Amino acid sequence: MSIQLGKGVASVAEVMTAATAEIDGVLQNLLPEPSGPERRLAEAMRYSVLAPGKRFRPILALATAELFNVPRRAALRVAVAVELAHTYSLVHDDLPCMDDDDMRRGQPSLHKKFDEATAVLAGDALLPLAFEIMAHVETHADAEVRVELVRALAEAAGPRGMVGGQMIDLTVEHKPADIGTITRMQQLKTGALIAFACEAGAVLGKAPTSARHALRAYARDLGLAFQIVDDLLDVEGSQEETGKRVGKDASLGKATFVALLGIDRARTQAAILADQAVAHLDVFGERAAFLKRLARFVVQRSH
Repeated sequence: MSIQLGKGVASVAEVMTAATAEIDGVLQNLLPEPSGPERRLAEAMRYSVLAPGKRFRPILALATAELFNVPRRAALRVAVAVELAHTYSLVHDDLPCMDDDDMRRGQPSLHKKFDEATAVLAGDALLPLAFEIMAHVETHADAEVRVELVRALAEAAGPRGMVGGQMIDLTVEHKPADIGTITRMQQLKTGALIAFACEAGAVLGKAPTSARHALRAYARDLGLAFQIVDDLLDVEGSQEETGKRVGKDASLGKATFVALLGIDRARTQAAILADQAVAHLDVFGERAAFLKRLARFVVQRSH
């Protein structure tokens, strides 16, 4: 199903379900098969990646690729790479030395199902696999496009992205933090990969710089709205709905948007950010209908 063409035919949830099935099929094919003496590593990678997830970030990559008429095969390869990078971050974040989470996506975290060393190695393997897929000629015939994809993902995953955000997260635990610090943390830890997912379609389509800027602005506001809703779900949601332990942030003394703003103000701020995200897409007209609907969907989600 075309994502953007689903605008008047199906709900956002239905379009996402169809896209998720497509993404999961490609993941099945590109993940290593368990074989040989290293089979435990492949089993761990598959366990974490193929667990039921929202596939929110790869769906963003597919949706933005459609804006620029990128061939579906290429878009799917980049979408899968995004999901591998995201799962790597989850596996490492769940470790006892990090956020120490026992549940992820409705099942035991990887280090609980296997062991800590295997979880570290699985995360270590997932990120380079993402780069390998994007650097392959099957992703794009133009080497400059492939290099830009690799560069942009490296930035999103590294010290100016997810890893930097995780460092801030660890340093502010059980310490007071202001709204600027929390915003910076989430822009790096959560927002950087969302921004890459949104820009990736423009890179594949060799879109003008102005289009990339519009999508990055959309992603910036969408990423913060997404995180605020995550914070709300940690307070108001259930483990059955979210697939992970709730109430964790308060128990760890973490400063979150909800802790700083309160539930009502946080919910209002998420809605404002969604509106801002939608406004950034006006330059694309009706072609961005799904991305606009997705921003509204984000602030209404229950998991």
